[in-house]
Amino acid sequence: MSEQVIPSADASSLPISIPCRDGVALGGHLWLAGTNRPEGSVIINPATGVLARYYHRYAQFLAGHGFDVLTYDYRGIGQSRPQRMRDSGYRWRDWGQRDFDAALLMMAAYRRSGPLMVVGHSVGGFLPGLAESAPMIDRMLTVGAQYAWWGDYMPGRRAALFLKWHVAMAAMTAIYGYFPGRRLGWLEDLPKGVANEWSFRGRRFERSHPKAEREAVLRRMVAVKASILAVAVSDDELGTMPAIRRALSYYTGAQRVSVLLRPADFGRDAIGHFGLFHDRYASSFWIDTLFWLREGRNPWPSRALPLEKSSHP
Repeated sequence: MSEQVIPSADASSLPISIPCRDGVALGGHLWLAGTNRPEGSVIINPATGVLARYYHRYAQFLAGHGFDVLTYDYRGIGQSRPQRMRDSGYRWRDWGQRDFDAALLMMAAYRRSGPLMVVGHSVGGFLPGLAESAPMIDRMLTVGAQYAWWGDYMPGRRAALFLKWHVAMAAMTAIYGYFPGRRLGWLEDLPKGVANEWSFRGRRFERSHPKAEREAVLRRMVAVKASILAVAVSDDELGTMPAIRRALSYYTGAQRVSVLLRPADFGRDAIGHFGLFHDRYASSFWIDTLFWLREGRNPWPSRALPLEKSSHP
């Protein structure tokens, strides 16, 4: 489904600093709609090791269609990178509990009108439930959202991905004190704690948290009441349907819908894990997302899949 609207390029951004409760400041941008009553407020959560600027064209698109949008880099990445990466204590869970929580509180304070929403890519679509303030979210759109348990990787690619992200990444992190992803051409550099949580994460994500914290973490996930539209792509080797279902199974208090899109739906041979946020999809997928963000309406009803197979042990 595609509404024939020309993407606007009129919106501009304002650089901002987002203060976290533990004193860390995150770099980001605020993209303002050109109206006093925007359609709503959107926070864009990046994938692991992806700079926020990768999503700037999509943020500009949304602002041009009436939304206030916040983009930001997690601690350890891009504009939020510390002077010294080696042996950084930043962890994956910090991105949800501290960074996203700070971004959410800032956007909630700024909100002018309409719902408060999240667009989350990859782990960025799973992290919101870790934040104490997550019950404030009205609606979520996630793309390839999962927490990187290797058993959910695409079967034909599972062995190679396991060696890359769970063996090679762990070894390189041990050697350098951080993951030198940029040097290898494997995404951005990652803090040691983030890389190790990815490499050693098991079937259940909460087991990477200290035992005394696990119950509270699970309660925060259940407390999310937002409507969630979870998008999977058939050739995404990381965000497979089992991975999407596994992640969604923690959000039991939310209204959840999942859809499986195929490259052929957009006249493409391949999309993969990152493609939908490229501006080649501005006149197709990006336009379609407006139906969900404006109205809470699934633009791909024929692609909806049941969630009863949660993959949750």
